[in-house]
Amino acid sequence: MSSRTKFFIVGTSTCLTVMLLIGTSLGSSADQSDTLKHIGVFSDVVAHIKSEYVEEPDMKSVTLGALNGLLEAVDPFASYLNAEQYRDYVKNKDVKRAEVGLLLSKKGGYMGVVGAVANSPAAKAGLATGDMIESIKGIATRDMPLAYASMLLQGESGTPVELSVVRARRPEPQNVKLIRAAIVLPPVELKMLAGQVGYVNIDALSPALVKEVAKGIEKLQKDGAQKFVVDVRNCSVGSPEDGIALANLFLNKGRITYLKGQKYPQQNFEADPAKAITTLPVAVVTDHGTAEAAEILAAALLDNKRGQVVGERTFGYAALRKAIPMDDGAAIILSVAKYYSPGGKAIQDSGVTPGTPMVESENQVEFDENGEPVPETPEQQQQKKKTEDDPMVKKALEVLAKG
Repeated sequence: MSSRTKFFIVGTSTCLTVMLLIGTSLGSSADQSDTLKHIGVFSDVVAHIKSEYVEEPDMKSVTLGALNGLLEAVDPFASYLNAEQYRDYVKNKDVKRAEVGLLLSKKGGYMGVVGAVANSPAAKAGLATGDMIESIKGIATRDMPLAYASMLLQGESGTPVELSVVRARRPEPQNVKLIRAAIVLPPVELKMLAGQVGYVNIDALSPALVKEVAKGIEKLQKDGAQKFVVDVRNCSVGSPEDGIALANLFLNKGRITYLKGQKYPQQNFEADPAKAITTLPVAVVTDHGTAEAAEILAAALLDNKRGQVVGERTFGYAALRKAIPMDDGAAIILSVAKYYSPGGKAIQDSGVTPGTPMVESENQVEFDENGEPVPETPEQQQQKKKTEDDPMVKKALEVLAKG
């Protein structure tokens, strides 16, 4: 690489980062001189890397690492896509393709698992909130754009995709082979527990599933339900609009959530009394895999003192994201506004903390020598189902009984 080329790449890297830094500071109360000081530090670091590193550095990689590091520091769900990646993203973003059922975020430069859709290939392999994806198809996820990782996981139904996974409970990387499939969202589970308590288990959300919840609640009430337990553990699929609609089933007044960003005026979402279908006491059960739509439900009921929340702090995922094209054909995907709890906490930043905290026990999954999950027996599958014997459901029932 010639000195002129290196200078051009370093200059471009610096300019890109400078523009991003200035962009994040516009409209804020931060002192401009402080922003310029940080930009100067970045320029000094790049200059020292260029002139003093033990060997000639690949400045393209330095640039990419700097951009991804900057975006991750601001937003764990942001992505920088080069021109080719962005073209692929635009081409495929509305195309329904087979996948493995994973929702991802960035964590420490790598891909972290937000959640896995129930009964999906990822869920059957035991992938869960907090696991790290070290590589996808042999490609390291270090500094990989989040949106690009999601594209790599998609493909033709029945085709394999190999992952290297690091689990919190198993620190050695493990090769896992998943077979892509059409993802079918699991139905809502509804039943009556002892004491006339209606149990509503929601593993994923969509407009159709919100309607299914509404019909189920109405039926349980007709059957004599006096209270409700709404279980949204590992419910990480569903749009904020789904969460707003779900919360409105339980709220006949008050603010459900609001959306606000630096250049996005505050948009309030108030409960519509005509859409509320129950005023019975309710307890919501959450865990670290509860994300986005389900978080909006939990935050709305908790802050409006309409229901109690039992379990673990939720993941923190609710935001409005937007692809912002750049002049060279590349783009950044960035959260431009966040959903807030009625009490004013950004859900993406702090999640929802239950009033009655409780730690979920971890599921153990066995793998064979080929990295394939060992199929569970019918007895094991039955034991994993959420029932009134589940410790978290028991705690929710106790909380409801105490009023």
